[in-house]
Amino acid sequence: MGRSLRRTRRARGALALAVAAALALTAAGCSDEKDDGAAGPGAGSSSDAVPRTVELPQLKGQKLKVTAVWTGAEQKGFTKVLDEFSRRTGAQVAFVPSGDDMSSFVGSKVAGGDPPDVAMLQQPGVLQEFGRKGWLKPLGSEATAQLNKNFTQGWQDLGSFEGKRYGVYFKVSNKSLIWYNTAVFDAAGAKEPKTWAEFLRAAQLIADYGISPVSVAGADGWTLTDWFENIYLSQAGPEKYDQLARHRIKWTDPSVKDALTSLGQLFGKKELLADGNDGAVQTPFPASVTQTFIGGEEAKAAMVFEGDFAAANIISTKAAIGKDAKVFPFPAVGARPPVVTGGDVGVVLKDSRAAQALLTFLSSTDAARVWAKEGGFLSANKNLDLAAYPNDVLRSIAGALVSAGDDFRFDMSDLAPASFGGKPGQGEWKRLQDFLKNPGDVAGTQRKLESDAAEAFTS
Repeated sequence: MGRSLRRTRRARGALALAVAAALALTAAGCSDEKDDGAAGPGAGSSSDAVPRTVELPQLKGQKLKVTAVWTGAEQKGFTKVLDEFSRRTGAQVAFVPSGDDMSSFVGSKVAGGDPPDVAMLQQPGVLQEFGRKGWLKPLGSEATAQLNKNFTQGWQDLGSFEGKRYGVYFKVSNKSLIWYNTAVFDAAGAKEPKTWAEFLRAAQLIADYGISPVSVAGADGWTLTDWFENIYLSQAGPEKYDQLARHRIKWTDPSVKDALTSLGQLFGKKELLADGNDGAVQTPFPASVTQTFIGGEEAKAAMVFEGDFAAANIISTKAAIGKDAKVFPFPAVGARPPVVTGGDVGVVLKDSRAAQALLTFLSSTDAARVWAKEGGFLSANKNLDLAAYPNDVLRSIAGALVSAGDDFRFDMSDLAPASFGGKPGQGEWKRLQDFLKNPGDVAGTQRKLESDAAEAFTS
């Protein structure tokens, strides 16, 4: 997969501890960074004005098509970024939804001779695939300058192919978080768990109280890969994680058996899942979040697992983040809590002055600030003032991620070939959905995963 992503081998406890400390919502240290070149507001304040730290060309009369998988709150947030770009440059920008299968969508457009100008790719594996096919256009000098200025080497490498810079990781995520309904936790007498065993005990306590403890978004296979990856990283460790991500060890390895067995401790008890296993496999991600917070103590579930971006869906329920909705790090299954990241990388597919200008904008603090204040967004831009985020929870999560530099592991399924790690109805998504339906079939799930991986990594 052209893995230019050589993650550091340092002990990973630092980021996990930083996240844990940050989520205690101590404001100290969360407002020290200032937006490079702009006088940002102090922590806790906000401003509708977007500071201009990067110069953009005038592009009146030029048109751009930008595609992404985002819908709902995420699409609205990104649209505001595109609107700001249009206001500054005069370019006309159209957002084109791609659906979940970005690889097939872009492939069909390329075959038809009309690819979008810019695509926001969810998987590094897809970026590598597009690079091999010759579909990507290198970043121009202005975008590269902003990238060098605002992003660490690790994030730059993730957007590269064969040593050339092609992508900008505009939206990233901490995918090792569990959000919970404080009213339900208080009523049931549950406490924030630190280990997997404590998590399962808390879930059973809440189930005994009479409310489903965990909302699982099984209709979206990518959420199930995130469940597996967090357990696997914590239990098997970073070295094994890297090996499995590159298919250097097989999915029939005992370490995979151990992780699936641990996940089966949750999935194997239908009373721990909102609507049981059959209901969970039909629940899309947005609904998995909203049903955890709508109704307060009468909500359908007590906890939901996913990244910082779940905040946008929580906000839509009118629940107050930090009060009605709180968050704790994914519990440690092994020696350390896991920290898995993900992200969406902007790439140019049809080279033009306008397309390069948009990537320059996305590399700047200006664009990140537009979406950050809306919530449901996290930036790896090290120069973004944390005061841009709308609440202390998001400031803390962002501050912990940025302060960790390159000490993280990227979403494993996103590193894989898209046919294995990034397509609905096949590969990891399908096999883990089947596992959710039948969590007792660990060995069968391993065999099917290995068969799919072997084909994808050799094709």
